[in-house]
Amino acid sequence: MRFFSKTTNACAVAMALAVMAACVQAQSLKTPGKAKAGNDASLSRALEATGKPSARQAPAAASGIRSADYIVAVVNSEPITNNEVRARMERVAQNVTEQGGQLPPQSELARQVLERLVVERVQLQEARDNGINVDKLTVDQAVANVARQNNTDMAGLLARLKADGISEAQFRAEISGQMQMQRLREREVDAKVKVTEADIDRYLKEQKRPGDAVAAGAMANLAHILITVPENASAAVVAELEAKAKKAAEAARSNADFVAVVHEFSDVPNGQGGGAMGMRPVSEYPELFVQQVGSAATGTVVGPFRSGAGFHVLKVLEKSQAGAAPAFITQNHARHILLTVGDGMTEAQAAKRLEDYKRRVQAGQATFQQLAQEFSKDGSARNGGDLGWSSPGQFVPEFERVLNNLQPGEISAPVVSRFGVHLIQLIERRQEKLNEREQREMVRNVVRERKVEQDYDTWLKELRGKAFVEYREPPQ
Repeated sequence: MRFFSKTTNACAVAMALAVMAACVQAQSLKTPGKAKAGNDASLSRALEATGKPSARQAPAAASGIRSADYIVAVVNSEPITNNEVRARMERVAQNVTEQGGQLPPQSELARQVLERLVVERVQLQEARDNGINVDKLTVDQAVANVARQNNTDMAGLLARLKADGISEAQFRAEISGQMQMQRLREREVDAKVKVTEADIDRYLKEQKRPGDAVAAGAMANLAHILITVPENASAAVVAELEAKAKKAAEAARSNADFVAVVHEFSDVPNGQGGGAMGMRPVSEYPELFVQQVGSAATGTVVGPFRSGAGFHVLKVLEKSQAGAAPAFITQNHARHILLTVGDGMTEAQAAKRLEDYKRRVQAGQATFQQLAQEFSKDGSARNGGDLGWSSPGQFVPEFERVLNNLQPGEISAPVVSRFGVHLIQLIERRQEKLNEREQREMVRNVVRERKVEQDYDTWLKELRGKAFVEYREPPQ
C-alpha cells in the first residue's frame, strides 16, 4: 500500500488554525485561476478559513442585536441558529481585517455566512450518512497541533477558548466536523480525479498566452515570519513589536538559515517547513502579500510590513512563471511504519503500539528498519520502511506536514491518515534540481489541483441542490 496524495491542496485542520489561516492550508477550498478583485478575494478567503475553529475570536456583543437566540434556517430538519451565524460573522470580520480588506454591508455578510453554514451542514449530514467518522485520537492530535501553532500548551489553549466563551467540547466538535468534511471530499471527489498527458499539454499551452502574472498561473513559495500585534495595543507596544520585526528582517537577510530565524522571532514558528507556505499559485496568497512581493527575485527578503494581524517578513524561496515548475525543490528521504485500523485494532491501540516502537528505537533495543520489516503493513516494509526520496505533494497532507517539520534522524509521534497510523523517521533532506520529466510531474500536480477544485465545486453544488433548506427569520 502506498499512501501518495490524491491532491496537493487538502487543508489540514491544524494548519488552517494558525494565525495566518487564510495563507496556510492552506490548501483550503480556494478556486484556482484568476484572483478575485481586492476585497472580494479577502472576503472569500475569510469565509473559507473561518469554516474552521479558531483559538481567538472577537467579542460577540453588538449594539441593537436581539439577545435571544432563534432559528434562521433548517437544513434537512437540522436547525441553524442566529448565534451560529453571528459567531461566524465575527471570525470573517477578523480575517478580512487582517488581510486588509473591507467588509460588505452586514445584511450581505450575514447572507453569505448563512449560506456557508448551510453548505457545511449538508456536507456533515452526507458524511454521517456514509459512515464517515473521526476517531478521538485524530481529534486529539489536531487539538494538540492547534495549541502548538498558537504558541501554547493544552492548558493555555483551553484558557483562551474559555475566555472567548468556547467550551472544549464545542471546539473539538468543530474540528471533528471539519475533518469529516475533508474525508468526505477525499472519497467523493479527490480520489476520482485523473490527469492525462493531454491535460498537461493543454495547461502549458494556456499558460503561454499573454496576460497578467496572476491570471497566467505564476507560482511562488514564500516563507513567513509573523510578529503579532495585540488588539488595542498602545503606541509604545506597537513600536516595540515593529522594532522586533525589523530585527527579524535584518536577521533573515544576513542568515541563510531562514528556519532558524523563524524559530527565533515568529509567533507561528511551527509553520510547514519552518515558515514556508509551499509552492502555490500567486492568486492563493493574500493580496497584501502579492503586492509586497511584486517582482522580487528568488532569495529576496521583503518587509517588515503591517496588516491587521501584525508585522510580516517574507522571503521568496521559489518562483516560477506561467506554466513553469520550479527548477529546485526540497526533497525528503524518510522511512515509516504503518499500522492499519480494523480487525480489532483501533487508532488509539495502533498509536500506543507505535509509541512503544519509538521508545524501543530510542533506547537502542531495535532499529527502525527491523521494526518496519516485522510490523509495518505497507509495501515498503520489506525495505525497512524506506520510502525513498519524495517531492512536495507526493504524500497525503497529514503525513507530509509532519514529515516537513522533522529534523534528520528525528522520529515523529504517531500520525493518523486515512491509510492508518504511521510512525515516521526523516533520514535526510536535500535541495534537488528537477529534470524535464520531474518538472512535468510538478505541473501535473498543479493541473490536478485545478481539476479537483472544479470537480469539488460541481459536486458541492449538486449536494446542496438535493438538500431541503427552509429559511426562516433572517439573521441579525
